[in-house]
Amino acid sequence: MKYFPCSSLVKWLSLPLRLFLLIIIALCLCCPNMAKAAFTLDDEKKLGKEFYDNIEKHQAILHDQRVTAYVATVGNKILANSQRLPYDYRFSVIKSLAVNAFATPGGYVYINQGLLTLVESESELAGVLAHEIAHINARHIADSIEKSKKLNIATLAAVLAGAFLGVGGDLGAAITAFSIGGMQSMSLKYSREHEEAADRLGMAYLVSTGYDGKSMLDFLKIMRRYEYYSNTIPSYFLTHPGTDERIRYLDAEIQTTYTRRGELSIVGNLKRIQTLVILQSRDYHGNLKHFRDNLKKNQNDVDDLFGLAVTCEKLGQTSEAFQAFHKAHAISPSDPDVLREMGIAYYHAGKAAEAMGYLQETLKHDPDNVISLLYLARSCEAAGDTGQAIALFKKIEGKTIEDDDVYYTMAMIYGKTNHPYESHYYFGKYFRRKLKRESALFHFLAAMKYVSPNSPEAEEIQKEISSLKKMSGNTGFRPSK
Repeated sequence: MKYFPCSSLVKWLSLPLRLFLLIIIALCLCCPNMAKAAFTLDDEKKLGKEFYDNIEKHQAILHDQRVTAYVATVGNKILANSQRLPYDYRFSVIKSLAVNAFATPGGYVYINQGLLTLVESESELAGVLAHEIAHINARHIADSIEKSKKLNIATLAAVLAGAFLGVGGDLGAAITAFSIGGMQSMSLKYSREHEEAADRLGMAYLVSTGYDGKSMLDFLKIMRRYEYYSNTIPSYFLTHPGTDERIRYLDAEIQTTYTRRGELSIVGNLKRIQTLVILQSRDYHGNLKHFRDNLKKNQNDVDDLFGLAVTCEKLGQTSEAFQAFHKAHAISPSDPDVLREMGIAYYHAGKAAEAMGYLQETLKHDPDNVISLLYLARSCEAAGDTGQAIALFKKIEGKTIEDDDVYYTMAMIYGKTNHPYESHYYFGKYFRRKLKRESALFHFLAAMKYVSPNSPEAEEIQKEISSLKKMSGNTGFRPSK
């Protein structure tokens, strides 16, 4: 067998394969003795966290607070009706159109964007989450690991990463392109026995929560139907084998044991969440077709009107955007999403007064929404009311900010209104989020010149500078005194 130097291998690998390799290395380093003894609950927690931290580091997780909160709310309802293990369960959405869901040791449940937009009811989503929670509670991955003690930790970590991250996308090539001793002949993917056990446990969780047990069967039938029309669908079947058998025994369970129909929706608002997920995509023309096609079936669907309006606004199709916004607003006048995005569209169209009206109405329904506050501040500044703009920024400062452009806008307007400390400080925050270390340090150091050395502001800047140095090493920069 021919061996290549490590540097040559890394250069040869494509970017997705390098990501795969980095995850493997990190997993190997985190648990060097994992496969040598019984795989304990603490081992599961450690491996699960390292797995999560690495895909988070490589920006594979969707950070949309509403979407994540929705999935977690449904998942926690299932957990409340299960025999959960002593984990801090975590629900995450993966930025992938591949239709898949999986769970890793330690209480981590992952749902791909593609699956989240495919389910036809909240109960179907709950069924998928119940199935994954059942895998965790039954310790199926741990069981596979304990039966494979002969595997060294490198092989074990590689198979685990490849089983879930290497399906349905570019990472799939890693399984054949990067082989670690024995990986090609071993697998930690779920067995058919594991699938049946997870289905039976998950069905019990699902029904106990109040959802319709038939939804678990309905989702599998959807997957089976769609697999003939899409290259992304089979990813779920690869990690969850035995679909035909699963359909048969789940059907038998529903006919004999779970005959009482449950709820299709408990939390509610699934379609709006799906619309928000779809709008995350930069395939604007694909989104445009999706919403237009849906509106041919129901021209008064507020979620599709909202999605169409936002998409048209992004494409510069202003007339159709405002037509859809106003129709959605007429049907649902208190919808905060419609009000907010319509206000933003008016701001972009240079109509600050109209923008302010809709954004102020939004804040009556959702007073802490950072984006609404930001665009209201922008609109006030555009209308010449800089004092109100600054007052709104003061409200934003104490809130969690997920949009990088919020920092940039705050820095710009503070600069225009002769607030140099705030301007430099928020430019520093902006460039730090953009991973532009030198620019961030420049602005934090400049901000330090406008505050007294022992002030809380100076202390906060020192924390930011120290954090930058820890992330990238000490470069000799010293804050001004």
